[in-house]
Amino acid sequence: MGTCDSTMGLRNTLIVMALLLSVSTIPFSGAASLKSHAFFNETGELPCHFPNTQNLSLDELVIFWQDQNKLVLYELFKGQEKPNNVHPKYIGRTSFDQDSWTLRLHNVQIKDTGSYQCFIHHKRSQGLISIHQMSSDLIVLANFSQPEISLIANQTEKPNIINLTCSSMQGYPEPQGMYVNLTTKNSTITYDAVMKKYQNNITELYNVSISVSFPIPPETNVSIICVLQLEPRKIILSLPCNIDAKSPVPSPPVPDHILWIAAVLVTVVIVCGMVFLTLKKRKKQQPGPSNECE
Repeated sequence: MGTCDSTMGLRNTLIVMALLLSVSTIPFSGAASLKSHAFFNETGELPCHFPNTQNLSLDELVIFWQDQNKLVLYELFKGQEKPNNVHPKYIGRTSFDQDSWTLRLHNVQIKDTGSYQCFIHHKRSQGLISIHQMSSDLIVLANFSQPEISLIANQTEKPNIINLTCSSMQGYPEPQGMYVNLTTKNSTITYDAVMKKYQNNITELYNVSISVSFPIPPETNVSIICVLQLEPRKIILSLPCNIDAKSPVPSPPVPDHILWIAAVLVTVVIVCGMVFLTLKKRKKQQPGPSNECE
């Protein structure tokens, strides 16, 4: 009995292997591939959309999915899963929904982005007959974190210059750009900068940042917002960084002793002026020497 079981298992494996070698020669229908989206570390769906007009049971079918490199994700042979034919990187990551004829790929990674095909064959006495096939494209995304603004201490002698960095982490695909908007009561000014990016070699996620320096008007309130441009019409905004206007610096009060000194100096000047004028007037009134005396 054991020999019979192992022989039957080997026969099924050989049938599926031959099927895999032959599917690359089977032309796909003219319909465009169905695109589906999935988020990083979550679950993606690979539909097959089998109409099953003949109302066939799973015991009569051979169903499997493969990726663009012809690696098998999942196989169902006459109602029984066959993990031996599944590539190691997909083992334990799939589940088949019999009601919707959809394969779910769990713990999706960026490198799972690509094209997938499902194949359904009818197992008859004369052999396997291909009755359905479908191609779908899986697009994997990862949401960037909300941009965060960090102010940097001003190292220059210009007090109205502000330095800051803006950063966002763990996203995919690569964003189109990053910039800063400076808004006052009457205007908004945009400051662009070269976006620095780092891509993790394992997860393939991006971290991005910019560094910007620009003047701010000290006499009015300003609001600074960092903008991450993902697509032409899709952006992520940071929380606003608000800077209040600087109050005018009042002149320091004059100390009382300086006021007293100033008053004394003014009094002395006035008294000296009066004495000078008096002496000058008396000098003019004195008579000059007579001719007789001469």
